[in-house]
Amino acid sequence: MKNPLIFNLAFCVFALGFTNTYSQIKKLDVDISNSIAEIQPTMYGIFFEDINFAADGGLYAEMVKNRSFEFYEPKMGWAEPNSDRHSLNNNSGIARIFKYSDSTSNHNFARITVNDEQGYELINEGYRGMGVKEGENYRISFMAAQGDGNITALKFQLIGENAEVLGETRITPTTADWKTYDSVFRATKTEEKAKLKISFEGSGKIDLDMISLFPEDTWKNRKNGLRKDLVQLLYDLDPGFLRFPGGCIVEGRTIAKRYQWKQTVGPVQEREMQVNRWNTEFRHKFTPDYFQSFGLGFFEYFQLSEDLGAEPLPILSCGIACQYNTGELVSMEDLDPYVQDALDLIEFANGSVDTPWGKVRRDMGHPEPFNLKYIGVGNEQWGPEYIERYKVFQDRLREEYPNIIIVSGSGPSPDGDYFEYGWEELVKLDADLIDEHYYRSPEWFRENATRYDNYDRNGPKVFAGEYAAHPKGVDGPKENNWEAALSEAAFMTGLERNADVVHLTSYAPLMAHKDAWQWAPDLIWFDNFNAYGTPNYYVQKLFSTNSGTDLISITQDGSALTGQEDLFASAVKDSDKKEVIVKLVNTSKMPKEVKIQLNGQKLNSNATLVTLKNSDLTAENSFESPKNISPSEEKVKVNGRNVSIKLAPYSVNALKIKLR
Repeated sequence: MKNPLIFNLAFCVFALGFTNTYSQIKKLDVDISNSIAEIQPTMYGIFFEDINFAADGGLYAEMVKNRSFEFYEPKMGWAEPNSDRHSLNNNSGIARIFKYSDSTSNHNFARITVNDEQGYELINEGYRGMGVKEGENYRISFMAAQGDGNITALKFQLIGENAEVLGETRITPTTADWKTYDSVFRATKTEEKAKLKISFEGSGKIDLDMISLFPEDTWKNRKNGLRKDLVQLLYDLDPGFLRFPGGCIVEGRTIAKRYQWKQTVGPVQEREMQVNRWNTEFRHKFTPDYFQSFGLGFFEYFQLSEDLGAEPLPILSCGIACQYNTGELVSMEDLDPYVQDALDLIEFANGSVDTPWGKVRRDMGHPEPFNLKYIGVGNEQWGPEYIERYKVFQDRLREEYPNIIIVSGSGPSPDGDYFEYGWEELVKLDADLIDEHYYRSPEWFRENATRYDNYDRNGPKVFAGEYAAHPKGVDGPKENNWEAALSEAAFMTGLERNADVVHLTSYAPLMAHKDAWQWAPDLIWFDNFNAYGTPNYYVQKLFSTNSGTDLISITQDGSALTGQEDLFASAVKDSDKKEVIVKLVNTSKMPKEVKIQLNGQKLNSNATLVTLKNSDLTAENSFESPKNISPSEEKVKVNGRNVSIKLAPYSVNALKIKLR
């Protein structure tokens, strides 16, 4: 028989060791009185790119795909179920696409020929269907010109999976000249993947263009505006800036297919449609129907920035096509129009209504300037070709608009020869802001919380413009798991601790349609009805809504917490709210007891602890459980200058204490 005394002694030694390893109280010190650096209002922002059908089919609430017959296959998205194009009589009728102009942006229209009472129909499939909600109103609009014959009316119907009518309206064309018609009607049933059917009364010919369908209930109730639930998710982040329009679509696969902001302003029907550069980029996610209508254009981006209370941050082509594709270059001798585009954009955003581009802004309904402060030159370009072109932009912009902050780029990676070369050359040019991108494993993010600790405090400031933790071996929404979000939070404490160097940060990409995505992970997932924030979204929200105004120190034994025993931390003071916010990330599978001593100012006796947690690192949010991982709050007692809290395993925490 075992000696019970020996057994009990052995157990006590084991238990003591366990306590020392996992349950020893961590004593942390916060100095409220000493402001280390100002937290920039732009510290946490939003990066938007039209990838994953984020614009057409997403944020831009248009429900009709290929509304003006401008796709490379002009009838893509449209079906003629009762037409036989191989028949001499065409049975019920036929739609023929006419190209009527090479000089304007809207090149095509559809000439509909309807034979005698044989039921010709034209059906649009929408962006992976059309989400229709019972009791809500929808606005149909279109341009038409009557031709020969006697087509007396057009009937527009939303139809369900079995051709069930979900809502309809009837419109009578009145003239042979081009005219815009519209009507509002109510849906009688809910359907995620509805379609739009157009039927014709009478026979003859009629020309159609810009056939459009929007929900009436859009963001701020703007006619033909943005999808309300998606903008609300962005608004709730309280972002400091909105970077647009990308991303790789800025560059284009070729120079000719680059994003050109001037094609995206003015009347919507006059904007130049263009293929989206993510159209065929990923063979395993082939989307040949991915185009840009530019209904969401630069005016709308500026307007959205204003709505969100965010600084607009447009990014423009620097004369280099995507270097992962063609890498096509504009010669230095031909670069001036590209520089002029940047100068004209500043005039569009900030200029008097008496200037040419300020007048365009006024005519679009916004005579007041947008107060643009930032502009980006290039996206992920690298090498000498980028530096020599960037220098031309920088010289001209500083000469004509010395107060504009110019964003430059360090290439697509956070390290390596291109990165080192870019930084070295941009430092020589006294660059304002250098954009860094990193898509790495969750481990990389945890291991690099000290990345900016040794950056030159007197050099260019950093824009962490695109980042996301990519778990291995998963794809799609499951990539947005808790391990990725937890690791990003650990890294973000390092961004915040270095707020004197890091002035802007944004997760990327922003959003993805569940049935039409090319890239994962993404901050927000949506379908035709619903949208949800991922665990990563709630991490971003916790930081962005608790950013504070001043960086203060939090230490353990005089050292910053950068992952020692799986604990990461940062602390800020919010002078406006008279509050101290301590962010603590526990990446361990064990709980941690923490005692925080706060020196320098008197505290209220109560505090709030906001927590994101899950014991399963593979856990995620979903359409079925959109808030599986979302913040919870509890009250915490403050004893004089001390607060004791227990950090849950795998948790992100924000301790908020009011100052007296």
